[in-house]
Amino acid sequence: MILRVVKWLSIGILALLAVGLTGFYAYFGVQSANNMALLGDAAPIVEVGGTPFRDLNKNGQLDPYEDFRLSPDQRTDDLLSKMSLEEKAGSMFITMIAARNGGELVEHPNPNDIFSLISPTNSTMVAGKRMNHFNVVFVDGAADLARWHNKLQGLAERTRLGIPVTIATDPRHGFGYNPAASLPAGEFSLWPEPLGMAATGDPALVHQFGDMARQEYLAVGIRLALHPMADLATEPRWARAAGTFGEDAQLSAKLVYAYVKGFQGDELGPNSVATMVKHFSGGGPQAGGEDAHFAYGKEQVYPGDNFDYHLIPFEQGAFPAGAAQIMPYYGIPVGQTDEDVGFAFNKTIITGMLRDKYGFEGVICSDWGLITDKAIKEASAWGVEHLSSDERMIKLLDAGIDQIGGESVPELLVSLVQSGQVSEQRLNQSVRRLMLDKFRLGLFDNPFVDAEATADIVGNEKFVAAGKEAQRRSMVLLKNSALRSSQSALPLQGGNKIYVENISRELAEQYGELVDDPADADLAIVRIKAPFYPHDGFLDSNFHSGDLDFKGEEQQRLLTLMATVPTIVDIYLDRAAVIPQIAELSVALTASFGATDEVLMELLWGEYRPQGKLPFEMPRSMAAVRAQFEDLPYDSVDPLFPFGHGLSYPPGEG
Repeated sequence: MILRVVKWLSIGILALLAVGLTGFYAYFGVQSANNMALLGDAAPIVEVGGTPFRDLNKNGQLDPYEDFRLSPDQRTDDLLSKMSLEEKAGSMFITMIAARNGGELVEHPNPNDIFSLISPTNSTMVAGKRMNHFNVVFVDGAADLARWHNKLQGLAERTRLGIPVTIATDPRHGFGYNPAASLPAGEFSLWPEPLGMAATGDPALVHQFGDMARQEYLAVGIRLALHPMADLATEPRWARAAGTFGEDAQLSAKLVYAYVKGFQGDELGPNSVATMVKHFSGGGPQAGGEDAHFAYGKEQVYPGDNFDYHLIPFEQGAFPAGAAQIMPYYGIPVGQTDEDVGFAFNKTIITGMLRDKYGFEGVICSDWGLITDKAIKEASAWGVEHLSSDERMIKLLDAGIDQIGGESVPELLVSLVQSGQVSEQRLNQSVRRLMLDKFRLGLFDNPFVDAEATADIVGNEKFVAAGKEAQRRSMVLLKNSALRSSQSALPLQGGNKIYVENISRELAEQYGELVDDPADADLAIVRIKAPFYPHDGFLDSNFHSGDLDFKGEEQQRLLTLMATVPTIVDIYLDRAAVIPQIAELSVALTASFGATDEVLMELLWGEYRPQGKLPFEMPRSMAAVRAQFEDLPYDSVDPLFPFGHGLSYPPGEG
């Protein structure tokens, strides 16, 4: 009897789910059809004097904004005069958009793609909300991304004025992954994290990366890089240190300059990828190392009175390089302006400094999610939590923000204009900057890409080889002590019995006889990652935060291994680590910032010489970490390894 009840209950639940899903799909089907009905035909070609032009508004004549012979300024002025209030409002938002493997538009939810379940359909974004700036996230293949991009541009072409979309991305060439900050490389060439580029100290290498990443982005339709980070990692506990160029302002400025030039070129043009440099005026001095995405990390503090130091990468890097766009961070610069509110809400920072002091004329885009609460997280409206969504929007605009990140509520802005709380002229100021970038990038004239050509560009042999060489140059040799009769452990010689952890066994077998028991080995080679102790929470858990030292069982396990067999340790540093005992007991210690097992093994066996230098200091203890000031570089007492430390092999070796 009980089994029969369970059986029928199960059938009933499945039936309800089926009905629910059917209704869910039906709703999206109707929504998609309604959105498509808002669209017109694709843009025809109109010829003038034998020259073809795209007739984006389909009126049978050449309008100034459609004429590529005119300047971007002239074309922008004409377009702005034709845009409706709804089109202007839609342009002032940028948010994540769902893309589908296979290159199809996302018009229905897919149970295998959680983002399609929580994000509006592609046609809702483009036709319904009249948005034309998007941040693309998960797509497995480059060709699929290019095909999806072309279909999305096809939707945009069918809107009233044919305004093309601008596709943006967080970094997607490194080893780290945090859905709120960076993406897996996938088919793109694989490079060290920015910390690793800083370890090379070479602006030419960073420029090369920018140029090659630019070509890969162009191939799939990405025209806006939501990077680089010009923040300084002066607080060693900060979870976003991996995206920075370390804690030295002068080095960071040089590398930010090279990065922007690599992506944009000398000026923004059809072969450029625009950069959005972040986070003005420096997001590194996080109180206690917490991150400002979250309420517990909303304060940026300056106990060393060093606010101006964090401006140097902008003053000497981003601005002279001609960065197209700037993003302020979430945090509150405590005590630095006349009101303690988040950077994007802070008129002294946005208008007083960025616009007036530095004369920045490009787009200023807020960080993500400052207006409305989401299911996974409340709005990061620090200092203005008490304000309504309408009031937050007004304050952002009053501060000088041009575009609102991570939000898709243009209807809110339309309502504010219609009610007289915001002037349409204020929208015109920002929309002009946004459209000007689209014209400079050539999007109005040729927004589509050749999806079949992606295989020749994305992840090609030349780019992959350059990425591997950058990984090699980023490796830092921290310690190299004696091993048996040798004066130094590295480089290694052949003929060893080796025990490995977190290294490909197939690869390791090429370098020695593998054993499963450390007690049977001549040496051990172990890869570890810098420790972290994240907060609970859907987004919080992706941030490598908390103390910098190993604790408990993991610490004891490593120490026991090193007491059993001579051990070489490689530690992946996405931020600093406190490892005095590991440094003492290991026979050799290397630091990596994103490098394959192959790159490490080649280093250990002397196939190349280490040349990287630490882009930050390694504190000796957590007490020293807690005592240092969040805004000061390299200021912990008696660091284990100072900023700039890095050994090499003796002459003639490696």
